[in-house]
Amino acid sequence: MKIVFQFSWLVMLLAGLSLAQDPAPAADKPATEETKPQEPKPEEAKPAETKPEEAKPQEPKPEEPKPAPETPAKADSPNGPKVSVVVEGLDNPCGVAVQPGTGTVYVADSGALRIVKIVDGKAEPVVTDFTVDIYGKGPQYNIGPLGLAFLDENTLVVGGGGKIDGEDQLFVFNLKDAQLPLKAEQAKAAFALAANGELKGEGNFYALGVTADGVYVTCNGDDTKGWVSKAARNGAEVTGFERYLATKEAVEVDAPVGITVSPRGELVIGQGGEVNVANDSLLTFYDPASKKLLLNLKTELHDITALGYSPRGQLYALDFAWLDTTQGGLFQLLKDEAKGIRTKKILPLDKPTAMAFGPDGSLYVTIIAGEKNGKLIKIDPGL
Repeated sequence: MKIVFQFSWLVMLLAGLSLAQDPAPAADKPATEETKPQEPKPEEAKPAETKPEEAKPQEPKPEEPKPAPETPAKADSPNGPKVSVVVEGLDNPCGVAVQPGTGTVYVADSGALRIVKIVDGKAEPVVTDFTVDIYGKGPQYNIGPLGLAFLDENTLVVGGGGKIDGEDQLFVFNLKDAQLPLKAEQAKAAFALAANGELKGEGNFYALGVTADGVYVTCNGDDTKGWVSKAARNGAEVTGFERYLATKEAVEVDAPVGITVSPRGELVIGQGGEVNVANDSLLTFYDPASKKLLLNLKTELHDITALGYSPRGQLYALDFAWLDTTQGGLFQLLKDEAKGIRTKKILPLDKPTAMAFGPDGSLYVTIIAGEKNGKLIKIDPGL
């Protein structure tokens, strides 16, 4: 059974200041009669005044997370946003990240078992020799490296998917002064989540969300738990890796896949659901410190693979739509007073897998498309 927690917007509505109005001044009356002097009355004994209790300051209640209201975008036009192909001929691309400082786009060319960077419209190898595994029900895809994220200009974190659950690794690469391409085994650090007692091994580290103290990783191992794992972070140093959020237990829907961090610091997770069930993806918000589920909303999307906030604070999702990939695409997620959330289709896409915004507001999206004809596309700024 699917349980969806509907949160009230009351806290948000009461968040503003409530200003009391001053009473209206009484109208002046014309002096038509002389005022007669009144005899003084004996003073009545007044009860002792009681001092009002001082109001104790109340702790402010945290605002509930919420999808952003819709604001006009430059990309809104009768013909849709402007899209260009950056590079094609990729093999099941499943991750994308923009390097801080340089703006260079890196892609997990997953089926080709490598990480590449895009230079002058060409894919240049950065890390090679990852191992291969197969993923999918119905259509199946060769996969190796998956999610990508930079901790700084020189530190690249890669989620592995090319081994069996329990042996997949989260890799950390130092690119500074490196002789490229590196091999996967040259990672500065690598972490696995092996089986432990009743806990199954974890794998397919699909997407990464980075905060000041951690790297949060969506996993696809134990389907009864739906783990999002956390690697502890101190600057560019990654010092550990652990199972962190059991999302399946929290929302009773399978498979955390897409992840991002909201402008206020919440973890925002796209619970993908089952690939053979339509319209079951959820949008969930968690407090990364307390692990508390803050908000859980139905989206009516099929299989969310990626989430991201634009520079204007608008939230977007990619839907792979396994059952009918013609329904997949890029969607804007918007506040809805009745349902909590509604979706607006921005662009149809053929099996989209990952996205990242560049410093100028451009959106880069990886799509699998045909066999060994995957693409990286660019959507012009304005979302």
